[in-house]
Amino acid sequence: MNALLETCTLPRAEWSERAEAHAARADALTATHRARAARGQKHPVEDFLFTYYSYKPAILRRWHPGPGVVLADADERLAWRWYRPAADGVEVDADAFRRDRGSLYRGVVNLLRATAARSAQFGCFGLHEWAMAYRADEVRHAVPLRLGPRGTDAVVEAHDLKCTHFDAFRFFTPDAVPRNRSLLSRDLQIDVEQPGCLHAGMDVYKWAVKLGPLVPGAILLDAFELARDIRILDMEASPYDLTDWGYSPVAIETPEGKAQYVTRQRAVSERSQVLRASLLAAVTAGVDTPDGADFLRPESV
Repeated sequence: MNALLETCTLPRAEWSERAEAHAARADALTATHRARAARGQKHPVEDFLFTYYSYKPAILRRWHPGPGVVLADADERLAWRWYRPAADGVEVDADAFRRDRGSLYRGVVNLLRATAARSAQFGCFGLHEWAMAYRADEVRHAVPLRLGPRGTDAVVEAHDLKCTHFDAFRFFTPDAVPRNRSLLSRDLQIDVEQPGCLHAGMDVYKWAVKLGPLVPGAILLDAFELARDIRILDMEASPYDLTDWGYSPVAIETPEGKAQYVTRQRAVSERSQVLRASLLAAVTAGVDTPDGADFLRPESV
């Protein structure tokens, strides 16, 4: 049974202005990446949001109002998937999206809710990136290790690995896997994902993209900005020397570095929780709790 969804109508001049402002903001957020891509240049930090997640900059430019907003004089949007006629114009067809993407929708909503409900953990110190380089013949990024291979291995061996995010854990080297406090799996992700995790915070952006027209444009771009900021911390706390790229290391092998990391980790965790709540409110507007607790395999997600 659906809950009542209040609607409002935006005149064409107003929603067009919002859509244009959204596209301009998206272009500003992706300008440096697009310029580098045109020159064939790679970036070890900023490219991640376009390569790991495989979402092109153009996807950020498309503005959606979200459910419950009618766009007046917007007949051209009837050619967009998951839009439908409304009494005063055109609106997002949230019901059709949930029918067509039911398993995805339920899986993402249930994961977001489970993550949001847990207490944040702040004792990992970003060691997942170190575990990905532990006793490795080759490392994942074409930049030098700040402490060298032996120094990197020594940091891993001196710490208790507490990674809770499967999509980081699955890139651990074989020697690092048994050092983690828990052996993670995709099936357990919904049971262990927690809001202190940097990668869980970055994934808010992924889920916002996956839920497409259900997500108001401002939430999508806020999620991208959060993911960008988290990625910077993720790599500054990594074993890689990124000083030539303009990044100062967060030396998590020292007490001072650990304190700096946790302070920044708490800040982005708080932002991610606010965004999770906003995202959930938008995509569940007008519906009850989704049935089931679907969670999807990597090929589906």
